[in-house]
Amino acid sequence: MNTPEDNQGDEPATEPGENVETKTFQRLERLRDLRIAHRDLDDVIHRLQLDLYVNEVQLRRLKKRKLMLKDQITRLESELIPDLNA
Repeated sequence: MNTPEDNQGDEPATEPGENVETKTFQRLERLRDLRIAHRDLDDVIHRLQLDLYVNEVQLRRLKKRKLMLKDQITRLESELIPDLNA
């Protein structure tokens, strides 16, 4: 069975008995968690930018992590939009 660490933002692991509503709920929970992490990182980056002696490498890494989270959020949001051609 896959663990959340194995997926790294990919589709959540599914059990044989899971239904569509459960899977959608799990995706919504993951989306909520990603948005919280993104907002928290934004706050940290903002505070660090106010510091005159900020470590630029650390700041760059945090910004890159924030962009990766945003990409995951966008991808998950697009997966949750129903296919209109179906």
